[in-house]
Amino acid sequence: MNYEETFRKMRVMRMLGMHEAFKLSLETKHHQQLASDELIHFLIEAEYEDRQNRKIHRYLKAARFRYQSSIEEVDFTSPRGLDKNQLLRLASCQFLEKQENIIITGPTGVGKSYLASAMGHQACMKGYKVLYYNTTKLFTQLKMSRADGSYVKLINRLEKQDLLILDDFGLHPLDEENQLMLLEVIEDRHGRQSTMVTSQLPVIKWHELFQAQTIADAVLDRIVHTAHRIELKGESLRKKKSSITKKNTVS
Repeated sequence: MNYEETFRKMRVMRMLGMHEAFKLSLETKHHQQLASDELIHFLIEAEYEDRQNRKIHRYLKAARFRYQSSIEEVDFTSPRGLDKNQLLRLASCQFLEKQENIIITGPTGVGKSYLASAMGHQACMKGYKVLYYNTTKLFTQLKMSRADGSYVKLINRLEKQDLLILDDFGLHPLDEENQLMLLEVIEDRHGRQSTMVTSQLPVIKWHELFQAQTIADAVLDRIVHTAHRIELKGESLRKKKSSITKKNTVS
């Protein structure tokens, strides 16, 4: 039997996983070993797995993580106060089901952004939509979107993410416009989706970033109240790696 027309229709209907599985089964004669219901099951499973993989690939690409990292690559040997059990519990992504937040604080170079990227990657692998932003760049993009009329579209996109990562929060004090935009973003997500924030500043100092304390109270209450906290300490890992590299080069 000539299956070329069947293959063509599979491609037209974007059943790419089923197309490849059926083509391979014919080439290897695997289909001859299967009953009709087993073959149907085999093809549907192949199509489902292919669609899941393509969805994860889209989510990872759309997230735009700062680092291509994963939970498996996280360094637990460096003395920086990282609790492996806590991180592995969070890696189950149950916090997303409960619409809880995560706050990662610590000095520069201890791996906050890398860790946030790894956890975001894990969320994508489990089928959640994630978006990563450097906080300062997000404010810039929000201001530009107001100028070109795409502000509402961007706000709606931020609201729909299962996990929004705000990296490097608190590098600069917040002016009035940034305060109000941050409040709108957090307010839209509060109780609906999860937000992850990384900062060099300890949470106790976040109030000092705001000009209006009423806005500070509103924003921080929504972020901090339901947040799991990871407080990293120690020396910069980047400096350590640089020192080791120089030492090896000299040797």
